[in-house]
Amino acid sequence: MTQANFLRNPFPEAKELPSGLPEGPARFFNRELSWLSFNWRVLDEARNARVPLLERLRFVSISAANLDEFYTVRVAGLRELVREGNTSPSDDGLTAAEQLSLIDADARRLMSAQQGVWNRLRREMEEQGIMILSRSNITRAEEEFLRKHFEDNVLPVLSPLAIDPAHPFPFIPNAGFSLALELARETGGLQMQALLPIPAQLQRFIPLPGGQRFLRLEDLLLMHLSSLFPGYRDTGHCAFRVLRDSDLEVEEEAEDLVREFETALKRRRRGSVIRLKITRGAPDRLRRLIMEELEVDSDEVVEVAGLLGMADLGQLVLDSRRDLLWPSFNPRVPERVRDHHGDMFAAIRQKDMLLHHPYETFDMVVRFLQQAARDPNVLAIKQTLYRTSRDSPIVEALCEAAEAGKSVTALVELKARFDEAANIRQSRRLERAGAHVVYGFVQYKTHAKISTVVRREGDTLVTYTHYGTGNYHPITARIYTDLSLFTCDAALGRDATKVFNYLSGYVQPEGLENLSISPIDLKENLLALIAREAEYARLGRPAAIWAKMNSIIETDVIEALYAASNAGVKISLVIRGICGIRPGIKGLSENIRVKSIIGRYLEHSRIVCFGNGHGLPSKKARVFFSSADWMVRNLSRRVETLVECRNETVKAQITSQIMAANMADEAQSWILQPDGRFVRYLPDGRDDLFNCHRFFMENPSLSGRGTAGARDVPALTHSAD
Repeated sequence: MTQANFLRNPFPEAKELPSGLPEGPARFFNRELSWLSFNWRVLDEARNARVPLLERLRFVSISAANLDEFYTVRVAGLRELVREGNTSPSDDGLTAAEQLSLIDADARRLMSAQQGVWNRLRREMEEQGIMILSRSNITRAEEEFLRKHFEDNVLPVLSPLAIDPAHPFPFIPNAGFSLALELARETGGLQMQALLPIPAQLQRFIPLPGGQRFLRLEDLLLMHLSSLFPGYRDTGHCAFRVLRDSDLEVEEEAEDLVREFETALKRRRRGSVIRLKITRGAPDRLRRLIMEELEVDSDEVVEVAGLLGMADLGQLVLDSRRDLLWPSFNPRVPERVRDHHGDMFAAIRQKDMLLHHPYETFDMVVRFLQQAARDPNVLAIKQTLYRTSRDSPIVEALCEAAEAGKSVTALVELKARFDEAANIRQSRRLERAGAHVVYGFVQYKTHAKISTVVRREGDTLVTYTHYGTGNYHPITARIYTDLSLFTCDAALGRDATKVFNYLSGYVQPEGLENLSISPIDLKENLLALIAREAEYARLGRPAAIWAKMNSIIETDVIEALYAASNAGVKISLVIRGICGIRPGIKGLSENIRVKSIIGRYLEHSRIVCFGNGHGLPSKKARVFFSSADWMVRNLSRRVETLVECRNETVKAQITSQIMAANMADEAQSWILQPDGRFVRYLPDGRDDLFNCHRFFMENPSLSGRGTAGARDVPALTHSAD
């Protein structure tokens, strides 16, 4: 079945699997293999001729960085289970050892494919005048430039190390990149092994005069070995790169959470090696030395015939070559904010305001807090911080507010993976400014995205609230699709206040009006909503569920969706990454369809719409957005929010525009098959395929005062009202 037919007939005849109806573990796809499948889709964008050349290079870099993180966290965890002798199966029936075997085979194929794609892109780049040179291609003038660059910018930060009993093998940190050398003295023939760790702060690709010819850093070092090891010549060398276990363990009874995390970060840096990548053809003695010193087995070694550290290819996405990048796009300022001359509070007072990032600028979130910091009528600000930028304007606004004497409370999540150190720095900065900094729960991550501003207006206090699906991170907000709801609705303000009291004082919230939170009631309420939609279907009423998120793997939720499908609910899911659902199987999931959208922007918003007995899209639908994916960690081990939208304009914007466009997308969509394959349809010569990213970029009428209406989106065959 092609994707085009699938879109015209969203719920085709279900398939019967040769083995019959899946039972038990066979009802679910494996989480780790599903994640690898997602990264294959990311890499496939680098093959997509519709994508500009340097953007395709960026996709290679992203796929490599993704794979590194996958190994340092997920594979590291599986290896720990194997070391402990744990043979318990996952939900899909595979033990940790079985998963590792399948992961290793697929990941090696993926790494080989990455090299193949890079080689093709490199040739295309050469046709566009962008050259990655070998040492033999350097001109005399470039040699002189490189000599000076090496002496001024590289040599001062290098530490060449001889390896002998007096100079033991050094520690190589996670993602550490090094050259290993066999050297012989020019006179006398004395042999020596040496190591040259390459600091991560050095640029991997050195631009030569003109800006479009580059030399790899490792080649520059090999050109100047005589400056590093005078009197020796190179008799053999290789490059290698190390990935280490990067998961954190924190004591639940830690009295000083910040200090405990600082200690844990040091342990992470010294985690056991999970994977060693080494250039193919490395001298045997060097290879054995590296494996022995890093304590890795042969199955943890990957020999690379090509480029090590492919995540660094992002450095070659040149801003100077706009002709090889996506056309520039400036996010829109909402019309209502412009009408009120930039006054966020006045715009929000008029009515609830939903922004769809990155099409509508995240600067409105920053402006909201900056205005709050400077407004003499604002008394208090409360803010969750999970991930944010290094020089965060949001943290700056919170500090400004605290220094101005306002009551500022910041919930800083120290357990945000790979951002722990940055969040420790931000928390100390906030404390110095006079803010109240809290860290939530030791056993739960706080992943909810909430901000409240309490403002005196006449004789009353009004709470302005921001709920979001994405992090308070101005940089990632340029490429992540997320939702922001600004409201001064009193009920939503009361709900937010109760959540903050829960985070700061462990007071479990009662009487939430428009909000569900995990780990308390979000999962329970979600399951009830799914069951209610199934009951509508049994009564013969139009029943539908639309949901969009990053991942779905929680088995209770999947089983509830299977039950709803069997009751006749039409279920359409947009799942970017991990998906444990088997769609389109007769007797199990014949009314479930799943697609994954991979394109210019990273789909990050979490949305769920219930037809409420009227089908979708519908004015009577129940519409929610959330900070949570449908995974065990989000529903059971994190503080997350599920916010119901009651404003009719906001509901219409979500169902008739955002979700309808995602459902209708053809150009960027992959359709999940019952056997786990994702199928794509990109025929040559077809430039009219509906692209939801382009649709939102090209339709300014979608922002501002209200909704443009479902007429702007290709009709969906299963809509009803």
